[in-house]
Amino acid sequence: MTEALHDRATLDLGIIGNCSISALIDPRARVVWSCLPAFDGDPVFCDLLSPRIGGGVHTIEIERFSHAEQAYLGNTAVLRTVLHDHDGGAVEIVDFAPRWRDHERFYRPVMLVRRIRPLQGRPRIRVCVEPLAGWGERVPERTWGSNHLRFLLDDMVLRLTSDAPVRMLLDALPFVLDRELNLVLGPDETLAQPIARFAKDAEQRTRDYWHEWTRTLSIPFEWQDAVIRSAITLKLCQYEDTGGIVAAMTTSIPEAPDSGRNWDYRHCWLRDAAFVVRALNRLGATRTMEDYLRYISNLPVDDAGNLQPVYGIAFERELHEHVVEAMAGYRGMGPVRRGNLAWIQPQHDAYGSVAMTSTQLFFDQRLSAPGDETMFVRLERLGDRAWALHDQPDAGLWEFRGRAEVHTYSTAMCWAACDRLAKIAVRLGLDDRQAHWRARADAIRALVMDRGWNATRGHFVDVLDGERLDACLLLLEDIGMVTGDDPRYVATVEAIGRELRRGDALFRYVAPDDFGTPETSFTICIFWYIDALAAIGRMDEARALFERVLERRNPLGLLSEDQSFEDGEAWGNFPQTYSHVGLIVAAMRLSRPWREMV
Repeated sequence: MTEALHDRATLDLGIIGNCSISALIDPRARVVWSCLPAFDGDPVFCDLLSPRIGGGVHTIEIERFSHAEQAYLGNTAVLRTVLHDHDGGAVEIVDFAPRWRDHERFYRPVMLVRRIRPLQGRPRIRVCVEPLAGWGERVPERTWGSNHLRFLLDDMVLRLTSDAPVRMLLDALPFVLDRELNLVLGPDETLAQPIARFAKDAEQRTRDYWHEWTRTLSIPFEWQDAVIRSAITLKLCQYEDTGGIVAAMTTSIPEAPDSGRNWDYRHCWLRDAAFVVRALNRLGATRTMEDYLRYISNLPVDDAGNLQPVYGIAFERELHEHVVEAMAGYRGMGPVRRGNLAWIQPQHDAYGSVAMTSTQLFFDQRLSAPGDETMFVRLERLGDRAWALHDQPDAGLWEFRGRAEVHTYSTAMCWAACDRLAKIAVRLGLDDRQAHWRARADAIRALVMDRGWNATRGHFVDVLDGERLDACLLLLEDIGMVTGDDPRYVATVEAIGRELRRGDALFRYVAPDDFGTPETSFTICIFWYIDALAAIGRMDEARALFERVLERRNPLGLLSEDQSFEDGEAWGNFPQTYSHVGLIVAAMRLSRPWREMV
């Protein structure tokens, strides 16, 4: 892409990471968001959310800036930016977080590497490294040595090691870039080899890792670039130390301008993570599933088997929500929130999400540690909770804070838990348990067919005995509760198209909620709709819509949580796992098969 100077922040950002940390980089190679030492840590680079004292950014600026170009190196999480000046000079910046296999484990340090080299002319640059501490409250103390700067943060000491003149970095002085330079930002440790050698080798090994990882994906024939970029993005959202998967890398990007719908998504929602696992499973990337199920097995679950909808990436149960006063917010649109009160909500679909995620363990013969009767017994505890809660009110998929009802989707996911347990029991040869879970699944399905269907309205409804539409009803076919040719499902898809669709985007619902009437589209919903169109036989329409929706990705192929109906501008947290899951699932459904094309 080519980027000209603009005055306001946008979500035209790229992500780099290594499954330990990540960073968001804007079109001019400015690191505007990075939490350290982990996804949920202190945002030491937080310019994206407008720290009131300034700073919170890591920039490499070119004097007399003209324009920039930016793209990922093919099939990697390595980002390349070229800055041009008005005098014909150009600078290349390559950004990545090291990741490769070493000594039978993954090397993925808390480290960002930036490689800078002149491409043409004699460009003058200025390197500015301004981390903040305490959620944007203060500038950390600095020390420096012959080849490094140190920043004394709250949770770690951050060291910038470089072969650039340290005084130029310390005082952010401009200088002529006449040779390649390297910046390694990480723990307060001395590099064991010359920095240029380390950075060059780290880039190559990181590129090799991503090339090998993407090479093993079972991608569709069509839209390969979009699917690969989405798959890499989903992979970057898993915190490998525990296996937890964050919903997004950011907090408090508003769902719509000045809406107050600003939430912290740097945590692991069982539902969102299950969607990620299922999408990557369809591509054959099963390691994410195995790591995530390790995370699930370590969650603090009480004796009754109750699950929260969301936990911290290190298994934290309590995610107390606070407003951060030191940041004004994205474009000044606060509040900035840390933590998420969703942890206290009942969201009964979580039981189905875990059961569906676990099912492949019992059927996939490629796995080294398949599911067994011991795991099945553990899943049965969750199935018991699904049965007990299937007709009880909850906050629903969309986490309503001001009301609790018996949501049709939550009930359907409780059915999914029982249905998958019945199928696993067949696999294990447990006839009595199969009969037990099949009877429960059938009873729940009958309830949905009776009270989740509104004969007067002629479609499925958002809550039992309700009247409203909800985009999540499009998932009833995907989870297997109905078939694509079921007239009730067809009628629901058509009703959603009439009432929730606006152009090439979709409301999740239109009824007012705790914050008023929704204003933007929820990105994954249009992918659900595309998938549903294909399921009911409207394939050509689905393909054409999918092509148009792909054009609404940002210039690097990434998606946020929400989009404006009017101009497609990205809103909401970023990059949003939900959205990239939707893209992958729709592409897999719609693509022409390889056998027809090669």
